[in-house]
Amino acid sequence: MITGLFLLFMTLTLLPTPSIGAERIWDNDLKRFLTDQEMMMAEVYLQEEEGVKIMFPKSERVRKELITLNPDQKSLIQERIGWKFPEESFEVYIGESGTQIDGYAVVQNTIGKHKHMTYMVGVDNRGFVSDIELLVFRESRGSEVRQKRFNAQYEGKSVLDPVRINKDIINISGATMSVRSMSAGIKRVLVLIDEFYLKPAGIGSDTLAAKKDKGFFTSIFGN
Repeated sequence: MITGLFLLFMTLTLLPTPSIGAERIWDNDLKRFLTDQEMMMAEVYLQEEEGVKIMFPKSERVRKELITLNPDQKSLIQERIGWKFPEESFEVYIGESGTQIDGYAVVQNTIGKHKHMTYMVGVDNRGFVSDIELLVFRESRGSEVRQKRFNAQYEGKSVLDPVRINKDIINISGATMSVRSMSAGIKRVLVLIDEFYLKPAGIGSDTLAAKKDKGFFTSIFGN
């Protein structure tokens, strides 16, 4: 009896325990709490500086601006994308050649299943997604969103597109939360660029919508 109690005591003593004060997160798919190792996971694919070079391979220079949202602007952005977010400012990289703007790039941190994923969204000077690069992934599953065969489907999307699963984005089985996270961040970037850069230049979503409608009627009436 004593030997049995001793063995039970030793077994419990040797079992790994979560760090004091550490947040414990339950995974419904795994049916268990995530381990400390899984919680600390962070796969770095690209540094931010490397992502900028990929976004603007031909630009003569790249500068960075800070967008700070006032309450009205934040409310407008949230209304347009359909969800609320805590951030009140965003850094925007702007690629330029001569007097021309080549495009924009914004780093996003949106939560996937349990933790935030970090990725860079490139938008050309007409308001269309030009590239997506995953910088840091912190989950144990769902990193397939970094593969070009998946994220290439975002290229060419504009603020007028849904950018949503089962609308115009094909999901990845087992990585739904990562896909939703990335789609939400991309939509937010498109709206931010539209409101702060394209509309003031007269080439924003209102102009795109007008051209789209004009093209529709032209195709019907032939004028």
